[in-house]
Amino acid sequence: SKIHRCARSLRLANSRASIAHVFMAWYGWPRMKVLRVIYHSQSGNTERLARAVVRGAEFDGSVQVVCSRAFETSLEELLRAAGVVFATAEYNGYMSGALKDFFDRTYEPARGHVTGKPYAVVISAGNDGTFANQYIERIARGYELKRIAEPTIIVGAVTPEAEARCEELGELFAAGLELGIF
Repeated sequence: SKIHRCARSLRLANSRASIAHVFMAWYGWPRMKVLRVIYHSQSGNTERLARAVVRGAEFDGSVQVVCSRAFETSLEELLRAAGVVFATAEYNGYMSGALKDFFDRTYEPARGHVTGKPYAVVISAGNDGTFANQYIERIARGYELKRIAEPTIIVGAVTPEAEARCEELGELFAAGLELGIF
């Protein structure tokens, strides 16, 4: 909508983008690539990490970043994204049930349509996050997604340093999408 394009234009203008970038965003040409951050959080820790990824990815305004809860994210939104970050808490050595539900709902219809799509993983872990990551990696191989970074596993409390790591991941992902590296 025009309101969304205007907001995007203002965001671009505030990030020191050129007049040409503002013009292109206002008129929707060319379309910006979309980085989707899909997360589930009960305590708020994983949401803080997901929001940090968003802050990093939005740093220079080169990509559109959309953050959504796993239960609310559709197959169509996965297909439209140029890249995806999966953020989850570790529960008993496994990913959240909401993220697993997302994978269950989208796996079969997405297969063959997301091959090579870049992704990254963020885990808020009470233990070590190893098994939660292994399960996500296994599912991602079935989708034929392409991992672009080592998993960001935050053990224990979410600190400013942990948020900074997630911001760096977001910035890296956005830059890679913009440059066509991923």
